[in-house]
Amino acid sequence: MNDRMFDNPVFVSEWKSLVQEIACLEDALEFLYEWPKNRRGPIYQTALRACQRAFDSGYPLSAARDAFAGFAKSANILEAVGTPPPWMLAPANHGGVAT
Repeated sequence: MNDRMFDNPVFVSEWKSLVQEIACLEDALEFLYEWPKNRRGPIYQTALRACQRAFDSGYPLSAARDAFAGFAKSANILEAVGTPPPWMLAPANHGGVAT
């Protein structure tokens, strides 16, 4: 098991119909590295430093996750997913007969 997995994933969306799950530190770093340079500011820098410190040292993973979530909220891309999205649910059995 990956020891850099977040206890709770962060869901972000850059486009209205696409929601991305950020489930681990590596996902968060990749997302931050790809973030447009013209949209980077102090909150972005704080989130990036927190994630880099968690990757390189004993900095708490929960603090890195919270910093990433704070960045996502400030960038207005944080998605509140209270229930699993439909694509994550198993298909319903509609009374079909198994053969």
